[in-house]
Amino acid sequence: MIKLTSLNKIYRTDEIETIALENVNLEINNGEFLSIMGPSGCGKSTLLNIIGLLDAPTSGTVEINEVQTATMKDKELAAFRNHQLGFVFQSFHLINSLNVMDNVELPLLYRKVPSSERRILAQEVLAKVGLTHRMRHFPTQLSGGQCQRVAIARAIIGNPQIILADEPTGNLDSIMGAEVMDILHRLNKEDGRTIIMVTHNEEQAKQTSRIVRFFDGRQVC
Repeated sequence: MIKLTSLNKIYRTDEIETIALENVNLEINNGEFLSIMGPSGCGKSTLLNIIGLLDAPTSGTVEINEVQTATMKDKELAAFRNHQLGFVFQSFHLINSLNVMDNVELPLLYRKVPSSERRILAQEVLAKVGLTHRMRHFPTQLSGGQCQRVAIARAIIGNPQIILADEPTGNLDSIMGAEVMDILHRLNKEDGRTIIMVTHNEEQAKQTSRIVRFFDGRQVC
């Protein structure tokens, strides 16, 4: 499903060259739940951003569902992300001025899905994460765990096959973190979605199907 070949990412300024990723070769199978681990600054989030087509590698290729993404223009990348990928971030990235329903519907606005259909789909995914009773609430009225569940609902409303989760429990206590992990496992096992998760949590990583570790931008196992 996802194939990274000879991937390198270098950040350059006039005075400094920083190697964020070096010669990464990685294949991720359909339906896999993969954890990416390593110390802070080792390139984990950079890798996730490149897989999510939010950033481009300095060299190397990213292939998703047999599509080579290197030659895609910005509009093509945006459309591809919208249909193929769902994102879950540590800091939720919800819009505080929008209620839960409107936040969840956002990805469908870019597809120009009719309002009535958006509402039905939003209700369905909110039921999946156990938040139908919070549809009219605003993010500031929710707990951290509830905000992350809203973010997961938003990530899956467009029915992407791939979910990219960057420290999805990093801002949550252990109980709320376990609830979020339970939802991710259900999306993986029951819906067959491929999940790639960056985490510092060893116990949560051990619950996934594979762990890939990075150190100083290099894959070490």
